Amino acid sequence: MVDDLSHADDSEDAAVFSPLHPVFADAPDSVTFRKLRKRLVRQTQEAIRAFGMVSSGKRPRWLVCLSGGKDSYTLLSVLLDLQWQGALPVDVLACNLDQGQPGFPKHILPEYLTRVGVPHRIITQDTYSVVTEKVPAANTYCSLCSRLRRGILYRVAREEGCEAVVLGHHRDDSLETFMLNFLHGGRLAAMPPKLVNDAGDLFVLRPLIGCAEEDIRRFAAQMQFPIIPCNLCGSQDGLQRMQIKSLLNEWEQRNPGKRQVMARALSHVRPSHLVDSELFDFAGLELGEPGTKDDGL
Repeated sequence: MVDDLSHADDSEDAAVFSPLHPVFADAPDSVTFRKLRKRLVRQTQEAIRAFGMVSSGKRPRWLVCLSGGKDSYTLLSVLLDLQWQGALPVDVLACNLDQGQPGFPKHILPEYLTRVGVPHRIITQDTYSVVTEKVPAANTYCSLCSRLRRGILYRVAREEGCEAVVLGHHRDDSLETFMLNFLHGGRLAAMPPKLVNDAGDLFVLRPLIGCAEEDIRRFAAQMQFPIIPCNLCGSQDGLQRMQIKSLLNEWEQRNPGKRQVMARALSHVRPSHLVDSELFDFAGLELGEPGTKDDGL
């Protein structure tokens, strides 16, 4: 099954000029949009292949988590695009968790998913009240909200026979997480493209891990997705993640391409040039053995 992904990469133009999934029925027909779509599809396909996201053997089923934001709409569209072209041999089940936020437009996602013909499941569980009750308004809601949401999605994935929970985090999310851990958490860690949950029975996948947020924003705008804003964590000011995002934006404006350089660094790690003795055996180094490259930095 993994071979199907490799064959599809032989002709990048096939995904652009062959018949499209119904999700693209109202998409623009401009050259600019086709190039943007092609880039997102290619980067997603590369991540799926590079990180072994598609299991061999029995055809897997993925629970694709849809929040109603630009990232998750884009994730679903790109996966459907690959699936439609025969380049993604998985079954997709879209899932939205209605967390009980006041004023949440319950009809938007079911109507959208039905219109584009995507199998889906809508879960209603009031985590909003739990989060706002347990977390002081001055603190960040995201951590508790994420844990509650993830636990529910794991349960749904098991009920539906899915082997993976698929999330819409992208390159910039990973960079922001890295900077948060670096500056506030005292560790070098970002968002992995693929991991196994604590129970050991589900994969967590991030196929958009190589995609730039700006590309996703432009794609979502041109696709005219019915975006649903988050009025829980999205309602808080002064979050550390927003401060990091502003910092990265400033660096990018001063030095265009800086984000891509930083993203490349996450996949070019030299354990011998850090100071983690559990990651590299410094104590075991002996003279007379081939040395590690000294960059002089």
